[in-house]
Amino acid sequence: MYNPLFLTATLLATSVVAKQCTNITVPVSISARNAVFNIPTLRGNADATTFAQNLTSIRGNFTEEALLDYATVTGVYDISAKFCKPETENGTNPTVQLLTHGLGFDKTYWDLPYNNFNYSYIDVAVDQYGFCTLSIDRLGEGNSSKADPLDILQVPAEMSALYELTIMLRNGTLPGVPQAFNKVVHVGHSFGSTLSVALAVMHPTASDGLILTGYSQNGSYLPTTVASWDSKLARLNQPLRFGNISYSAVSEALSTLMPSASNLTELANGLSRFNITVGEVQEILQTTDIGDLFAGIEPSKLPKAADLPSGYLTWTDAGSNQFAFLLPKFFDPSILLFAEYSKFPYTLGELLTIGSGPYVAPNFRGPVQILTGRSVGQDAIYCGGDCLATGDPALASIPAKSKMAFPAASAFEAYIQPNTAHAINLHYNSTGAYNVIQRFLTAQGLASS
Repeated sequence: MYNPLFLTATLLATSVVAKQCTNITVPVSISARNAVFNIPTLRGNADATTFAQNLTSIRGNFTEEALLDYATVTGVYDISAKFCKPETENGTNPTVQLLTHGLGFDKTYWDLPYNNFNYSYIDVAVDQYGFCTLSIDRLGEGNSSKADPLDILQVPAEMSALYELTIMLRNGTLPGVPQAFNKVVHVGHSFGSTLSVALAVMHPTASDGLILTGYSQNGSYLPTTVASWDSKLARLNQPLRFGNISYSAVSEALSTLMPSASNLTELANGLSRFNITVGEVQEILQTTDIGDLFAGIEPSKLPKAADLPSGYLTWTDAGSNQFAFLLPKFFDPSILLFAEYSKFPYTLGELLTIGSGPYVAPNFRGPVQILTGRSVGQDAIYCGGDCLATGDPALASIPAKSKMAFPAASAFEAYIQPNTAHAINLHYNSTGAYNVIQRFLTAQGLASS
């Protein structure tokens, strides 16, 4: 017999025509007990390398070594968000999914403007299943307020912002969204999943359900990830986007090199006279940090330079991006370049506190689903490339072990998505994962009604 809740969701899926979305800016007051670290100001890329060497060393716990004290941080920051709802709402008790992206992304991870939005998580959740969504740029990222990358942008402060947004959704006080929600589900990716778990630990009744994508509680592979990133200062890696360099200055410099070089293609054609093929030049420009240097060079796509402080870091190039996030043969090669040229930075404070825990939520009573990549060569960050390699015949997967962290959960599922690496939403079969999530929520009674 079919679950009537699933039938309800199916009927909703057939009746919804298109999502209606509103971009909003939400002032959020945060209060958090952050760590105080003794980390000198990074002066250049060599200092970023030194920081990574210290963070990944097996000689000890660098976070503890650098910790001086704790201090309460407060402030009001603007959070950039996008609220989406079905064009036709069926029922009076909608469920909203609060979507939190991970390191290296912004809120467009959930509504990817690539290939006519065919990778959009929001399209599936809203148009096919009738959920509402609120996708956010985490504090310090995207169009949200920037903050001190060491002292403010840490797990506790960012979780505080997430909690305040959750309360606004429940109370009907979110600007631009004149509606209160009785059912709020938190959907995270990677670092966003870490924040969602932290929320469930500190405020166990704030969320009705957790969807943790690109996640497990095995952090032993994080040093390998950090090493593979070969971190650089974001302002030096993509100066047009994250530094204070102007488009006119770059254009003038390029015109000195060759007057016709207005974009990467023309630049490649010009450089091909140096006895290498156009294809080889394009490979150099696109897959090394030379390509990142010119990210944003097209005038039509030129962003406003953020002039970020040196505690904002990013990985080196497209190769580092692929190693951490994508599974060869199961993603469109062009989406790698899209992701690289539109990436966002991470911060010293985030790297130092991502494993600070505790991440056991004994009082959280809602359902929990962990969804990540499957089999060899896949989720490298939280499974070391093989989420099924548990070393224990009784343990189905590495994420399945996280069930112990949610002893009171009404339901727990660890779903391993085939042919997918860490950045699930950038793979060919991303929509398959999206459907798994919506069906899980529906089966747990969390569909809109």
